[in-house]
Amino acid sequence: MALTRRELLQWSLSAGASVAAGTTPLRAFAQNAGAPCPFGAALYLPDLEADPRLGREIAGHCQRVTPVSELKWTTSRPAPGVFDFAAADRIADFARGDGLAMHGHTLLWYAENPDWVSALSPSEAERVMADHIETVMLRYRDVAQSWDVVNEPIPDVAPSPEARRDSVWRALVGDDYVAQAFHRAHDIAPDALLVLNEYDLEFAIEHSPAKRDAFSHLVHELVDGGAPITAVGLQAHLRGGWPIAKDELARFVEDMRALGLAILVTELDVMDHELPGPLAERDALIAAQVEDFLAAVTASGPLHSITTWGLTDKFTWVRWAYPRADGRGNRPLPFDENYAPKPMFEVIDHYRSMP
Repeated sequence: MALTRRELLQWSLSAGASVAAGTTPLRAFAQNAGAPCPFGAALYLPDLEADPRLGREIAGHCQRVTPVSELKWTTSRPAPGVFDFAAADRIADFARGDGLAMHGHTLLWYAENPDWVSALSPSEAERVMADHIETVMLRYRDVAQSWDVVNEPIPDVAPSPEARRDSVWRALVGDDYVAQAFHRAHDIAPDALLVLNEYDLEFAIEHSPAKRDAFSHLVHELVDGGAPITAVGLQAHLRGGWPIAKDELARFVEDMRALGLAILVTELDVMDHELPGPLAERDALIAAQVEDFLAAVTASGPLHSITTWGLTDKFTWVRWAYPRADGRGNRPLPFDENYAPKPMFEVIDHYRSMP
């Protein structure tokens, strides 16, 4: 009887088998399999500067990078009328130097806005928003052909499908700020992939089902209103132990595809602070959850891209945001602290290699 990928994975772990360090990188796997789905990793400039190996590993395994903070407003817009692209330029130059694409993250977000934005009048906010989108997209148009135009527009607790997250942009411009942002981005780069990006859409419990419904409602509203949205970004910051709503998520993705939208996995990792301590057991649970997620979102077709929020457990936000009570290091990413691939790596490679 044929074994499923999960059964093979569990057998491999129980037998003590592992993917050896120095195995063929994802880029080569993709070339061998003819995979259409690029793999990427988020990259934070201080990490790149702290460990030269990080850049080499990303260049060897990835086809794209996403700046973690370098394009967010607190970094790039220190004062009215002022742009600071020093950090973002370093990430873009790294991508250019290694032949990688850069995914633009993010043009508008409810968080990490400098204080001066709140002091704008509504008309000033519309002008500043449009100018920011134009300036940033034009600066990186040679290396960035996909953009998170609006990030996280839905509140965690969505009491109705019409729910929208409060933000300075919503307060100043109104609910139409999302559509306005997509129209402006399309005016600047009509051929770019324009993404609406969100987290916690994939689970069967807690606030996720209502949030998924509200996100779907917003996407339909944008499409019906003629906004040039062309893709949906599923962040996939998976919460270890939370069940994936496999059937519901598959139907949601199929519905998004029916609207003509591409599907991106934009920030994949697993918060493992409540999972068991033993490494083999924990890695198997992480890989199984990633398997459930990727199986659901590819049920109706292949993904446009898969990006993890970092490449190696050595550099991850999960370590400071969700430290383990047992003091053991978190393992949320496809490569361990020593850049050895883990079972999560194999799962990602399988689903990015789908025809």
